[in-house]
Amino acid sequence: MINAVSRAYLRASTQAVPNGLKPAVLGAAQALQQVRLAHTDLQAPDFSPYRRDSVQTPARKNTTSEERKAFSYMLVGAGAVGGAYAAKGLVTAFVSSMSATADVLAMAKIEIKLADIPEGKSVTFKWRGKPLFIRHRTSGEISTERNVPTATLRDPEADDQRVIKPEWLVVIGVCTHLGCVPIANAGDFGGYYCPCHGSHYDASGRIRKGPAPLNLEVPSHSFPDEGTLVVG
Repeated sequence: MINAVSRAYLRASTQAVPNGLKPAVLGAAQALQQVRLAHTDLQAPDFSPYRRDSVQTPARKNTTSEERKAFSYMLVGAGAVGGAYAAKGLVTAFVSSMSATADVLAMAKIEIKLADIPEGKSVTFKWRGKPLFIRHRTSGEISTERNVPTATLRDPEADDQRVIKPEWLVVIGVCTHLGCVPIANAGDFGGYYCPCHGSHYDASGRIRKGPAPLNLEVPSHSFPDEGTLVVG
């Protein structure tokens, strides 16, 4: 009796295990098969009718110069554009490095109040790193300098060519011989005298005696109003 029951139980157990596992394995295989076969009805578009004959075959190579023109032009054009941008950057950097600094730009112009300079006096200012002589000339000095014959001058220049207003003489205080700084209201002609090598200038800044070859330089200047002088 027991043996028969045992045999029946064991037989049922051996039959139950494969029956329970087989559907699970079949179910997973069916699921994988369904995933693999999903959306198989979609087709990739074919653009062959729109492509050129020379590019229909992906492995085909251009063997003639006519076929390689497009690539050559593209390569040369890209190189030219890159070279132009590089040259532009170099030129911009070079020009920027040569530009005047902020402190130099601040000294590019100087504004002077003329009321501070009495008649018959010469006042020295610093402009662009150089001495600047502003002379308030008297009527006698103006008359004397305008009566000087230009033919007798080493560097012929009339007085009215060197001044905008007759009573104001504006010159750079650098001797034209070797760059020394002359002394105002001195010399044989009552203008400027360079003690280094004995150059004498008159009250118009013109060389009259000594080794200096040229007159004192007259910088660019203007009179915005009656009491103001702007140099630069």
